[in-house]
Amino acid sequence: MMNQSISPPLIAHVIYHLGVGGLENGLVNLINHLPQDRYRHVIICLKGYTDFSKRIKRSDVEVFDLNKPDGLNFSWYVSLYRLLRQLKPDIVHTRNFSTLEGQIVAALARINARVHGEHGRDILDLEGKNRKYNLLRQSIRPLIHRFITVSKDLERWLINTIKVEPAHIKQIYNGVDNIRFSPKSKLNSITIPNNFISDDTFVIGSVGRMAKVKDYLSLTQAFLLLVEQIPQAKDHLRLLIVGDGESRKECIAMLRQADLENLAWLPGERSDVSELMQLFDVFVLPSLAEGISNTILEAMSCGLPVIATSVGGNVELVIDSQTGKLVPSGNPEALATAILEYYNHREMLIKHGQAARQLIETNFSMDTMVAGYLDVYDEIISR
Repeated sequence: MMNQSISPPLIAHVIYHLGVGGLENGLVNLINHLPQDRYRHVIICLKGYTDFSKRIKRSDVEVFDLNKPDGLNFSWYVSLYRLLRQLKPDIVHTRNFSTLEGQIVAALARINARVHGEHGRDILDLEGKNRKYNLLRQSIRPLIHRFITVSKDLERWLINTIKVEPAHIKQIYNGVDNIRFSPKSKLNSITIPNNFISDDTFVIGSVGRMAKVKDYLSLTQAFLLLVEQIPQAKDHLRLLIVGDGESRKECIAMLRQADLENLAWLPGERSDVSELMQLFDVFVLPSLAEGISNTILEAMSCGLPVIATSVGGNVELVIDSQTGKLVPSGNPEALATAILEYYNHREMLIKHGQAARQLIETNFSMDTMVAGYLDVYDEIISR
């Protein structure tokens, strides 16, 4: 009798776009760290993908693009249905509101294990209170076998607003590669602009999608306030924002208008984020809304204190006055005050950074995240 190898179950991950972003980073980390003998993966993008897809280390992962047209158009339903019937995945895992209707298609395609993840909110619905959106969520809710949230804040929202049964929700924090993202240990070999960094510079750093919901204009305004308030610090303060998006040009224009463009570096998207974080003295995330920020976790893993707005999952990551500082959103003055405290008190900066690293090692390992997803996938596939 011949032995026939049985392929591991296939998961179809449906996302809006595969590019630089927290959700996308979490997906790539998950695929790279899930045991290859447990699950296979495909990624289905509604609106394309970038070179970010090259971060996937597994050679057997296919990425598909549905080329969803802009505006109200249902042709992608048909494209997704045909693709699911062709691939015959064992599990369909959609993420965030933009792909939620994919659950309808998955049910019609007779995919018997369906998961939906909530990873955060966008500028159109910062508090998750949009009545039309929530009615749609509630109508699709019965089709979903398990919900995954990346924060307790989102878990509470699903229970209280969308009326999801608590037993149908699994809250899983993102994990971080604490070897790749580690405290400063050697001289950094990154090529940086002339005269941007010296032995006595204080670098205010951030990494993220420069979308309006991330509110990088407030961080830029905070930097300008600091230079205005303490002119003598002009020789020391630097601003480094890594990422691209609609706000990047606005931030550069604001710096140029203040004649301070030489004190800032906004290099756009980069693949060497872990190395660039080695240049930071403090990490700042000025978001108006947030799920669980991968970049906060990565910064903490690098031993950096974090200044973050007190929105969404940020309050679950940053312990105020222990691993960083929490400030109100949309408030450049509060950001500037928090940055100034670290600038003036280096001992506190070091102490909070060390505590942040310890918290990552204890609570936010990649192994813990992977185990959580495996629990969900194993459970629903054996129903």
